[in-house]
Amino acid sequence: MVKAVRHTGIVVSNLEKALHFYRDLLGLKIVKDADESGDYIDNMLSLKNVRVRTIKMAADDGNLIELLYFYSHSCEAKKDRQFYEIGVSHVAFTVEDIEAIYHKLKEEGVFFNAVPQYSPDGYAKVTFCKDPDDNSVELVEVLN
Repeated sequence: MVKAVRHTGIVVSNLEKALHFYRDLLGLKIVKDADESGDYIDNMLSLKNVRVRTIKMAADDGNLIELLYFYSHSCEAKKDRQFYEIGVSHVAFTVEDIEAIYHKLKEEGVFFNAVPQYSPDGYAKVTFCKDPDDNSVELVEVLN
């Protein structure tokens, strides 16, 4: 049985842009930064000659995301991915002041689907934006 969610992995095309978004703009903290290669990672990913940098980043509550930048393997990021497409659709973060974060990210040129809106039950204020690789990121301010 699952005891906890360890992290969510996000493959990025440009590590500096991803770090600017997740660390500098959203405020996640780097807790581990490693270059990985060798038989172990090759076996785990079913690939040959893997060279990847992995950066684990934590929110204040300890939940993690892991940015993965592959030196050895690459492909084009899929643009305009729709929410209804099969696969992981988004990562969600609880935030303190969604309006302030919304304006800060907009000033940095981050794309948003909509301005922050109240959920139908009044429990939260929510918006979605895109990270530098066009991955959807949900921002939620709990109001109750």
